[in-house]
Amino acid sequence: MTDDERWEPGMPVLDRQPVRPTTLPPSLQGLPPRSVPEVAPTPLQKHYINLSVPVLICGAIAITALNLGARLGDPLVKLCVLIAAPLLVITTADAILRIWRSAWAWMPVDRGKAWFRLAWAAVSVIGLTLLVAAAAVVLLA
Repeated sequence: MTDDERWEPGMPVLDRQPVRPTTLPPSLQGLPPRSVPEVAPTPLQKHYINLSVPVLICGAIAITALNLGARLGDPLVKLCVLIAAPLLVITTADAILRIWRSAWAWMPVDRGKAWFRLAWAAVSVIGLTLLVAAAAVVLLA
């Protein structure tokens, strides 16, 4: 066991060197920060890839079926949407939460970057709404 908060069961215990403050090269000193540390991970951050893979596979199958002449109401397309849409909704919602948190983390540092991220979050919410509407169209076809 270790006192490192990044350690998880099954990981080897490493002898770590103390963290030293980073010093910027002279060319970057005095410039605004390029990043802001993340305060807390989003609920699905560790599972994001594992949840996205079935969405990718179902999407590829549904798009291929549609390209080969299937209709929106065909069982294969509906099954793919039924599996992929809920996963895509929760992963997108998790990503929106991460963008939202990033915007507020940037607000005291660089308001321009913060407002850009808030706009990005708003567009993501619109995209999520369109995603739910498109899934409903397929499932009701």
